[in-house]
Amino acid sequence: MPDAITQTMIAPLALVPAIVLALLRPGKRPGNLPALAELAAFAAFGVTLVGLAQAMLGTPSGAALFDAPFTLALRADLVAASLATLVGFIGWIVMRYSRTYLDGEAREGAFHGLMLTALAAVLVFVQAGTLPTLIIATISVGLALKRLLLFYPDRPEAQRAATKFAAVWHTGDIMLVIAAALLFARFGTLDLTALPAAASVAGVGLAGTLGIAALVAAAALKTAAFPLHGWLTEVMEAPTPVSALLHAGIINSGGVLLITAAGLVQQSTGAMAALVMIGGFTALFGAAVMLTQSAIKTALAWSTVSQMGFMLLQCGLGLWTLALLHIIAHSLYKAHAFLSSGTAVTEVASIRRPGPVAVPSVAAVLKSFALALAIFAAIAASFTYAFGSKTPQALALGAILIFGVAYLVAQGLADRAPVALTKRTAAAALAAAIGYFSFQTLAQGIWGPVLPAAPRPTDLEWALLVVAVASFGLVAFAQALFPLWAHHPAAAGLRVHLANGLYLNALLDRAIGGFRTATTR
Repeated sequence: MPDAITQTMIAPLALVPAIVLALLRPGKRPGNLPALAELAAFAAFGVTLVGLAQAMLGTPSGAALFDAPFTLALRADLVAASLATLVGFIGWIVMRYSRTYLDGEAREGAFHGLMLTALAAVLVFVQAGTLPTLIIATISVGLALKRLLLFYPDRPEAQRAATKFAAVWHTGDIMLVIAAALLFARFGTLDLTALPAAASVAGVGLAGTLGIAALVAAAALKTAAFPLHGWLTEVMEAPTPVSALLHAGIINSGGVLLITAAGLVQQSTGAMAALVMIGGFTALFGAAVMLTQSAIKTALAWSTVSQMGFMLLQCGLGLWTLALLHIIAHSLYKAHAFLSSGTAVTEVASIRRPGPVAVPSVAAVLKSFALALAIFAAIAASFTYAFGSKTPQALALGAILIFGVAYLVAQGLADRAPVALTKRTAAAALAAAIGYFSFQTLAQGIWGPVLPAAPRPTDLEWALLVVAVASFGLVAFAQALFPLWAHHPAAAGLRVHLANGLYLNALLDRAIGGFRTATTR
């Protein structure tokens, strides 16, 4: 039987026949192309499943072309195989959805070809074994996605979104090229598995530190981190399948990059601290703006901004297995959310909104946070006793997550809350704590042997942990008290500013020439 890398290499190749047919039939109703595109995507998914099984049963392997330093190589460890399977599955679902989505459009065939091209490039990206492979793959993803954003080229909003995306995405590509040059100058290799060992032996040095900084910058750019997040909220101009495919290793490619280079990135304390600060602020900012959005797809986009920030925070804390689990769970959830957004609009419109069940007082909010933290502490102690001690980073992240349900508990503890609501919200806090530690233990068991363990926190990292927990706690506390101050004039003004993303996107619009777009004749 061929080894795992042979199987996973076949995955992008399985898409090539349908891509070629799309080049020959780019127009309206291109015969059996939609069915063939779905079949090719399903074949690629099947191949990745075989590769995942072999990676779980065998030893990591790889295959390479050309000589160093410009080696093009794929790797077949469990992380790469897991991500390839995720991409293959979402790609198949999206292509199945796309079979009839654009039926009768003038460029229907070209759409299927571009979608498959982007999918093939992402499959290479998540399995890249060297920086040159990774750079070529991510450039290809950017070129394909820009064409998809311009599927309706006459729309000024689509033109602006494509221009903005290309500026940010390809700046990230440039940072990757700079990182590759600096890392090769320092360590003499661009192999992603050899770089951590070389850094451990020779030390990171100035060139290595700058190279890691460039990697972090590229990851932030490709995950729509603050303040260059605006392009993500505007890719809604593309057809819905594109928004769903975006979550198959594209918008989360920065996280994939960091996890792939985890052993190297973790050797720079400054890089880890930067990820905590960038990721934490992006998560808070995106969540606040999301709550002010009325359009479902736009709210989903802002939710993705927040989630990608949280993923960067996890990477900065050294919780690599949780970051990988986050990528998988978020990708599956958000791809489904976009593909079902049309149904969601109908369902939301039919829902009768009775208003808040109970408005909690300040005392009830304080009690809710105390109860949520007590539940968290009890579950943490139980899992520590059963499975071993937890790192400070994991405990801090768990506290941040429990803040996310504390405001629900506050409603349950309000004076006028029904008993059923009180029980339900307390159960939500309990389920959140148990779920967090259960999934953490599961992720550690699956990918822990492959990814580095979280480092012992330094004084700087302890300070950042305290700031992160306090920041998320204060925001959650303010959210729980929102019914008490929502009608204040200042709250209305704040809502307007947040709904516009604090106008940072407008600054990026000006940087690319404002709202001017090319006129068509």
